[in-house]
Amino acid sequence: MMAFTLASHILLVPFGVALPALTLLMHYRGLRRGDVVALKLARRWSAVMAVQFAIGVVTGTVLSFEFGLLWPGMMGRWGDVFGLGFGVEAWAFFLEAVLIAIYLYGWRRLKPWTHFWLGLPLPLAALMGAFGIIAANSWMNTPQGFTLDAAGNPTDVTVRQAVFTPMFGPEYWHFAVAMFLTAGYVVAGVYAVGWLRGRRDRYHRLGFALPFTVAAILTPVQFFLGDSIARSVFHKQPIKFAALEIVWNTDTHVPEYLFGRLNSDGTISGGLKIPQLDSILAGFKPSTQVTGLTSVAADDRPTTTQATIAHWAFDLMATIGSLLILLALWYAWCWLRHRDLPRSRWFFRCAAIAGVACLFTVECGWISTEVGRQPWIVYFNMRVSEAVTTTGSGSLWAMLGVVVAVYVAVFGAFLAVLLKMRTRWRLADAAPDAAGPPPELDTPYGPRGEPLPTAAAPGAGGERPSGGDS
Repeated sequence: MMAFTLASHILLVPFGVALPALTLLMHYRGLRRGDVVALKLARRWSAVMAVQFAIGVVTGTVLSFEFGLLWPGMMGRWGDVFGLGFGVEAWAFFLEAVLIAIYLYGWRRLKPWTHFWLGLPLPLAALMGAFGIIAANSWMNTPQGFTLDAAGNPTDVTVRQAVFTPMFGPEYWHFAVAMFLTAGYVVAGVYAVGWLRGRRDRYHRLGFALPFTVAAILTPVQFFLGDSIARSVFHKQPIKFAALEIVWNTDTHVPEYLFGRLNSDGTISGGLKIPQLDSILAGFKPSTQVTGLTSVAADDRPTTTQATIAHWAFDLMATIGSLLILLALWYAWCWLRHRDLPRSRWFFRCAAIAGVACLFTVECGWISTEVGRQPWIVYFNMRVSEAVTTTGSGSLWAMLGVVVAVYVAVFGAFLAVLLKMRTRWRLADAAPDAAGPPPELDTPYGPRGEPLPTAAAPGAGGERPSGGDS
């Protein structure tokens, strides 16, 4: 149940974290250059941002209940130690809700630059929410900031140490950049599909270029951050690293296996073997010693099946990341040479697929983190079996059925709303002079009102851009 709800909720997280920043970037461009098309895109993206936030409320609330219902052992013993992260996330959530409401209400009601500056804290609130969640997760991976009494219960909690654990920095920056990269490729992918279907106007060009440029710049950055966090896992969680790289015995000159399956006797079936590469990646030299799974008792390490799952998730994430670098280089080459987008349809096909691939890598990253830590829910301090609820399986299966039904309905409604908004926007773009108010007035931008007088210039001092142009 937890796997299903997390896997579903995490698909929305990139847009909650990064879409406000992309929207404000487009908004800034529109105001700075007096660009009506950029303002229209920013306003429409803000509508999507609002709908996504509403859906995230539902899926996030379910997760909050599940922490208490499904993991009473962990929350009862360790809640006072790592619960601050969830508190920070809750405050960030409410702050983001207020800021989104102000930003949406401000269209056509505030002076253009005043409206923009009031929206500027939105990305910071989103990043603060990510801070809270990653603080809690990194503590589960490298728990510290407490001492244990004679009964094994934590005492003398040091908040600073519990929040800023050894894995917090690598996890947070890797996660934050992944969210911006994923949101950029997904948003650009929508306009890449439109480009492939013949919509070659400036609206689709700008809607593609800005988010794709952000994602392309961040792609090589993320590659180095991914390498950094893998090395941090090597030093701080050696058994998890052994699972991710399916290393059975502690040794030097350890080869790297791309994919492959770990067998119960330590042999590896299939996959591509690259001699010594694992030791080189871990410590920059072939003589680097890599800890193997057999260095701890069988009950203290992932099973061979769990190690294989974590290994495949890790390799898929790295493979997709490498392919995205090639796509980013293709884009950069064409832009530097011609100051224009690539003309190849294959480029836009790849760009359309990139967003889906990024969502898949987000799932792979979560699987690597959680499955690679097994059998521990708090690394080498509490097992999953000690933390999980004692509720009967029949009740849990019934609850899972209810959760699946709710999520299917919620995500179905989400897609229906987005498709309805898309249809209205296309109609408005196809017939801008049609009778009736622009469709933007009928989407969730806050309280509705009468259209305001058309401004002479969208970016001019105190004037307000018209509803149809913004």
